[in-house]
Amino acid sequence: MPHDKIAPQPQSDSAKNSNYPTKATPIEVIDMHTGGEPLRIITSGYPDIPGEDILAKRRYAKTNLDHLRRFLMFEPRGHYDMYGAILVEPSLPDADLAILFIHNEGYSTMCGHAILALGRYAIDYGLVKAVEPITQVNIECPCGLVRAEVEVTNGKTGKVRFSSVPSFMFAGDIELSLPDGRKFKTDIGYGGAFYAILDAGQFGVAVTPENVRTLTQLSEDICSAVNAKITLAHPDHNDLAFLYGAILTDGKDAFEVSPTRNICVFAKNQVDRSPTGSGVSARLAIQHAKGLIAKGQVRPFESVIGSGFEGSVEDVTTCGPHPAIIASVKGQAHYSGTASFWYEEGDEVGRGFIVG
Repeated sequence: MPHDKIAPQPQSDSAKNSNYPTKATPIEVIDMHTGGEPLRIITSGYPDIPGEDILAKRRYAKTNLDHLRRFLMFEPRGHYDMYGAILVEPSLPDADLAILFIHNEGYSTMCGHAILALGRYAIDYGLVKAVEPITQVNIECPCGLVRAEVEVTNGKTGKVRFSSVPSFMFAGDIELSLPDGRKFKTDIGYGGAFYAILDAGQFGVAVTPENVRTLTQLSEDICSAVNAKITLAHPDHNDLAFLYGAILTDGKDAFEVSPTRNICVFAKNQVDRSPTGSGVSARLAIQHAKGLIAKGQVRPFESVIGSGFEGSVEDVTTCGPHPAIIASVKGQAHYSGTASFWYEEGDEVGRGFIVG
């Protein structure tokens, strides 16, 4: 999506002096996409990330290795809307692999489109042995353990379905105002990350590619309004209690056979090309809390570019004081290619920049 100006990224002295990969010791990646949303999987060359659990690893990476996030996600190797996954050592006994998610702003706690890609990757690259017709892959994320099921036919991986962490409606029908005074109502949902979820029709804007600039600005203003008035909390850990983004929908929340479309704008105004797996989980939790979808009903969800996921309420549960669901999300990821990245001495721009 278009952006307006080159935004220089300030570097601390420690970051400027940090080690970058060299031609002799590059960072190796495999690129995939799910419904058009990219995923850069870092397979080798990244420094070890210590920590007693995955949230501790997330804090360590944020404090000590953020120059490498910028190096891989930003231009000239990435772009404003790039997304990545760092494989780390699992801390949960049932996990087959553990992942830190990275993007233009930092480190998210859950990413459904990445889970759908990583399920295939784990089998295709030997992290998990293939079992036909379904292979289970357990992926440890900062929000908890996510269980994926990968279709395998004649040795080839296909579509992937995952069962979310407990997802819930944190608050419903909150009345707030944009900076220009326009009033709106929003729900707050959690599907591994917190989102403000609301009907774009309140602003007279359709969820279409040509309206992305307008929808992105609306999302930024909505998040500012929510953060100014609402204090989020999660029963499991304070590290999960932050607003990740806004999801603007077509308003079709009651169960229908036809798809419902949404756009997810997260992190630093990053636009998801997929329907957003954690966002679909949060939408399903809100729909279920409002009696708009029943357990077992399968609903198609579309992104702003028309790519699709299938979502359903797999089970009901609780998360602390919140009635919650286990959402099921299914989609297809594809491989894009491989790359080796290194830094050439003296290339200041090559440390990473974004246009935005």
